Amino acid sequence: MNTSIHPDTRAPAPHHPHATAPRAVLSRALAIPLVAALVAVLPVTVATQPGPGPHDAAYWLQLATCAYSGTRLAAMVLTARRRLIQGAFWLFCYIAMGIAPLAQTVLDSTPTPVVGPRSDTVLASALVLAGVVAFDVGALLARHRPPLRSRMHERNRRPATVHPRRLYVLCVLAAVGSGVLVVQLGGPAVFFSNRQEISESIAGAAGAEAGSQAGSAFLRGFGTVPALLALLFLTRWLVVSRAARRRPLVPVLWLAMLGLNVVVNNPVSNPRYWFLTVLFSLLFTAFPRSPVMYRAALATGVAVALVVFPFADRFRYEEGADRPRQSTGSLLEPLTMKDYDQTGMLANTVTFVDSGEGHSYGRQLTGTALFFVPRTVWTGKPHDPGTRVGEWMGMPYPNLSSPLWAELWLDFGPLGMALGFAAVGYGAARADRRYARRTAEESRAGPGRWGPGSVAAVAVPLVAGYSFILLRGSLLQGMGRVAIAVLCVSFVTTFRQTAPSPQGLPRGER
Repeated sequence: MNTSIHPDTRAPAPHHPHATAPRAVLSRALAIPLVAALVAVLPVTVATQPGPGPHDAAYWLQLATCAYSGTRLAAMVLTARRRLIQGAFWLFCYIAMGIAPLAQTVLDSTPTPVVGPRSDTVLASALVLAGVVAFDVGALLARHRPPLRSRMHERNRRPATVHPRRLYVLCVLAAVGSGVLVVQLGGPAVFFSNRQEISESIAGAAGAEAGSQAGSAFLRGFGTVPALLALLFLTRWLVVSRAARRRPLVPVLWLAMLGLNVVVNNPVSNPRYWFLTVLFSLLFTAFPRSPVMYRAALATGVAVALVVFPFADRFRYEEGADRPRQSTGSLLEPLTMKDYDQTGMLANTVTFVDSGEGHSYGRQLTGTALFFVPRTVWTGKPHDPGTRVGEWMGMPYPNLSSPLWAELWLDFGPLGMALGFAAVGYGAARADRRYARRTAEESRAGPGRWGPGSVAAVAVPLVAGYSFILLRGSLLQGMGRVAIAVLCVSFVTTFRQTAPSPQGLPRGER
């Protein structure tokens, strides 16, 4: 029998040949109801609800997207391998690009007005389906093993690990950054009020001018990202090292970083997608090898996106302030709220391009990559795509999403969009394999090791959580936190094998 399973993705214990039997039984028990619910029951339930919407080509394309992404999401839940980034991608596509736009079509109600003809919505629905298929193609290409020389080179290359002393410095920097944010906003109590108040406080701390948006983004980024990364690295250290658990300094630092994150990264005052990043990354860092946690996170994510997200606006605004109204006239009404305007904004982007603006052929992506260049230096620097399209539409508020489909379409057209998603799928699959390999190696090494562990064991869960923000868009709005995270991860990364000094170990470990 040919067992061609790559050793990087699964490493069962050699002395326990039946170690995966409970997992297989669980998969068989869940397979039929889960696949039926995601692929057939929920989409058909939404599609058959009473509503005035037309059953045209867009309707059937959205139904096809639901079936395709639901099948892939079920496969992610049931697989024996933890594919974090791919699982997050299919979770987002199933809800935000499948179920939600299907409900909006049935009710003929969209969160953001669609200004173009119906044909642009049909094209947008086709682009969504093409993008998810291209992502799948890229992920399939990544399954092929690299050439022998590349495999040997990767095998001999030392893995990137976390340097303990640099991690201590990161904890200090996180405390300073979060402390500055708390002081600038007027104390910890502001973080437990509502999102509207904290946004106004950040804007006031950074200045009232339009150019202060970059300053407020960096202020909030340095106050939240280092604290999260320090907590994740310390969590991973406590998971992989018994010596770290016996040394008082590491648990004390973990408790301090946990308290700091409760203040600056709580769900009350932060965007819901950012808190989803915090939750996903912490969960998969603490339980990297647990199939139960992995499956529960993806399966529960569907319920959270359908039930919790649409009703969480009550924490974002003050009582009596102008906020989105939520009607109870239909069970599908919550899916027509502003959280799920991605397909509508893709259709508006298609109309925007066809109106004479044309494709930017990489200029928008260049502006995103060079987000740190001030507009005083680059006067023609492109603005956020959601803002550009929103201003062209005449919308009174600029905070509109720009999903990855719209960004790639705006820059490169249909072929470039498909190639872009294939590249994203390839990179996601490779990163998931790296995560599985590193966590398996650390699991085999046991808890007797000293160092905080592999960088990939923390970086991949963080990317999986943050992918919800990057997929929703816009990329430009998410680049500030990405840059800060890259700086923090680069700072603590080392390719040398770190060993503690005898004074650094507990008495029983010396």
